[in-house]
Amino acid sequence: MKLLLTSTGLKNREIAECFLELLAKPVAQAKIIFVPTAARSEEELKYVKESKQELFELGFLEENIKIVTLDGPVTYSEVEDFDAIYICGGNTFYLMKKIRETGFGEIIKKMTALNRVYLGVSAGSIIAGSDISIADPFDENDSGIADFSGIGLAKIVVSPHYATGEEKIISNFENQLGITVTRITDNQAILINDSGMTVIE
Repeated sequence: MKLLLTSTGLKNREIAECFLELLAKPVAQAKIIFVPTAARSEEELKYVKESKQELFELGFLEENIKIVTLDGPVTYSEVEDFDAIYICGGNTFYLMKKIRETGFGEIIKKMTALNRVYLGVSAGSIIAGSDISIADPFDENDSGIADFSGIGLAKIVVSPHYATGEEKIISNFENQLGITVTRITDNQAILINDSGMTVIE
């Protein structure tokens, strides 16, 4: 398994280099699935545009980037030859709803089991864990999600964009649910692979 869970994507050079190492092939040959579904506001869409630009700057070719909007079902045959999945940030609950509706979560599990790279940004990092309810203080649950389980690629709960001013909110969450939250700042990422879990910064 190769998971890289971030707050802001590949802005940090150390995180970008880690991602390129995980691909294990020349970046110009690598194919990536790009999922902007969570982004609905103008600000979120601006970050999606920046994320795609970062991929170009790293050396990805436009023809090797497949945009998957999750507006309808996705079949495994459409994506099985891709090397990485990039899940953008936005509204966590809306993203989880669309992933469930399209069955894309099972495709993600299958691909990561085959050592394809999973790169999450903000909401994309939260859904990779076991529980997404940590997003509740920060995202509006206007999708009516009542099942707060994540995809479960890793048995952790991730809180991106961590700042000390949020510590009370997160600590209360931990105490109420009896779980531990893994906090990452905008300059950090969590790498999870066969060697365990490491914080990249």
